[in-house]
Amino acid sequence: MEQSRTGAAEILSEAMGLNLPENADTIRQHEILDALPVLIFLERAGKIMYANAEARLMLGITEGDWVPRGVEDVLWGLFPGTAEPQTLLKSTGTGSPFHATMPAKNGKLMPVEGTYCILNAELREAVIVAHPGGRERAPKSRLMEDVLASIPEAVAIEHGGHILYTNPEFTRMFGYSSEEASGGSLSQLIVPETRLNELSMLEKAVNERGRVLMETLRAKKDGEFVDVSMHCAPLLVDKARVGYVYTFRDISDQMQTEVKLQHDAMHDVLTSLPNRALFMDRLNQAFTRRVRRPDQSCGVLFLDLDRFKEINDVFGHAAGDVVLVSTAERLVSALRPQDSAARLGGDEFAVLVEGITNVGDLETVSKRVLAAMSKSFDVFGHQVNAGASIGAALAGPEHTSSDMLIRDADFAMYRAKQAGGGRYEIFDKHLEITITNQQERERELRYRLEKRLLEFRYQPIFRLQSRTVLGFECLLRWRGPEGSVDRFDDLLAVAEETGLSITLGRETMEAVCWQLKTWRNTAPQADILLSVNLTQRQFYNPDMPLQLQRTIAASGADPSRLLFEVPEYAANENPDAAVPILQRMLDCGVHVALDDFGSSLAPLNHLVRLPFDMVKLDAKMTVAATAAGRQQAVLESLLKLGRTLGVQVVAQGIETNEQLRALMRLGCDLGQGRLLSANLDAVQALQLAETGQLPVTPGA
Repeated sequence: MEQSRTGAAEILSEAMGLNLPENADTIRQHEILDALPVLIFLERAGKIMYANAEARLMLGITEGDWVPRGVEDVLWGLFPGTAEPQTLLKSTGTGSPFHATMPAKNGKLMPVEGTYCILNAELREAVIVAHPGGRERAPKSRLMEDVLASIPEAVAIEHGGHILYTNPEFTRMFGYSSEEASGGSLSQLIVPETRLNELSMLEKAVNERGRVLMETLRAKKDGEFVDVSMHCAPLLVDKARVGYVYTFRDISDQMQTEVKLQHDAMHDVLTSLPNRALFMDRLNQAFTRRVRRPDQSCGVLFLDLDRFKEINDVFGHAAGDVVLVSTAERLVSALRPQDSAARLGGDEFAVLVEGITNVGDLETVSKRVLAAMSKSFDVFGHQVNAGASIGAALAGPEHTSSDMLIRDADFAMYRAKQAGGGRYEIFDKHLEITITNQQERERELRYRLEKRLLEFRYQPIFRLQSRTVLGFECLLRWRGPEGSVDRFDDLLAVAEETGLSITLGRETMEAVCWQLKTWRNTAPQADILLSVNLTQRQFYNPDMPLQLQRTIAASGADPSRLLFEVPEYAANENPDAAVPILQRMLDCGVHVALDDFGSSLAPLNHLVRLPFDMVKLDAKMTVAATAAGRQQAVLESLLKLGRTLGVQVVAQGIETNEQLRALMRLGCDLGQGRLLSANLDAVQALQLAETGQLPVTPGA
């Protein structure tokens, strides 16, 4: 930029009455001050001697000359404010920001803020530059002695198409010194690609509205770009426009904050994946494109982690966060560039698959995602398998909205969960009917829990050698609409999946404790042991041991007559986590059994490592008692190992006399099954406990 012939210092000096030699330029300096889009006051000895046009407009003074007025009459609270210029500002050229209140022309009080700059400390001459309160401004590194230099925004005055003046903040913001800028053109700051359009738009806006405030992009000397808030007002001389006054405020930080806020508003904070709102927006756009491209469709995958709650319960929420972040990374790596993954909340994720033509394409993506999710996660040194259930739905002619597609994918995921997890399901109409029935079962379960329509049957556990009753296994049943007592197996899977098993387990624990106490009071001579089954979710519930302790204390039941059965698959899930849980249960004084041992080939070291009092063999191990060769040898070895470890062994599912005789011959301690006794109600169970005899004689 070329240097102009007229310096701004001389213009401002004359406007302030500093009696500098007059410049040949025809622009009167006070008119420059009137053209500035800020409030400017010149003070001498406590009185405001001059106010520029912007200040007069704010004060409602439209006619006549300015009459000197006390500073406190114009800017209320200036002196007691943060700056306190009477005592703190002592030297020429120094200044400080202030906050004050100004009576506006509408009679209301208007907050203002700005800078108070001392020109002559002895004569108490100062310049006050202010803005309406709340305007954000860039920081200033130093203050100059003239009015424009005290403004904390970059200022440029353009006259006749050439830059007449720039302040130090302009140099800091754009990199051009005052010498480099003088005589040049501000159009050089405009991005070249938009220069012509922006210049014409700016001129039109000023002509129509008188002044312009806009956010735009400007080029710095080093070629970088900066986001600015730009204010442009005409420079008038004798009511004729001869140039423009520009102020620039750097809003880069503000823009970055806005971009971050926009990103955070549409993305999950933990995983940085799109959130539900952004996912739905992209899905709606995909639906629109599908109309234009009928040869291509889109699909949705819903993904839910199978064992996320257990990971949270066992390892803590920090571990859960690690799994969620890793899940997001695996999802992204398993998808094509045109596909989009999102976290909907909790451990639920969704995938938008675009540019596909049939269900086979959707199935290919589902398999790839499932394979990525099947690998274990490294969580603080532990290898954890979270597993995943995936439901997928392909958009078809019947899908008139994105919500319908979401619903169908959710249906399919629910079915994958009900099928045991670790798999994917593709939606079809038959699946919808199946899932609707399952959801009806869930509602039925909630209703029965609320109405307390559940009850127990008791299966006796016998000492096989002495043919006496040890106790009873409590079997949960529900009463049908016509008074029938039905098995609970089908509803138990629903309870476990929905988390209702926690509530069910708590109520079962309370009922069993009170039943045990009632029987003990009714028949104190009957030494009854009651056994309760735990599901995996119930066992790993962190509140379970404390609930057990409180329930025993409230009921007054004898904890030594309570036995809790932990399924083998639950112990296999995480033996390290199972040990402290089992120990806390034993500390309550109860007994613990490993249930269905042999159902999934559990390692034998469970019998050594985990503190079980009893092992209940899976029914297929009972069948092995009458088998020949290796199967019977395995059973015999297990029975010997139990005796060596001091662990009682229960054979479940005894149905024939041959099985009973074989088990007794092998030295099995305990047994239960239909051959020995049918399931009993509470009255029948107490009667059997009082007699204490096995009703079946081997060989009968």
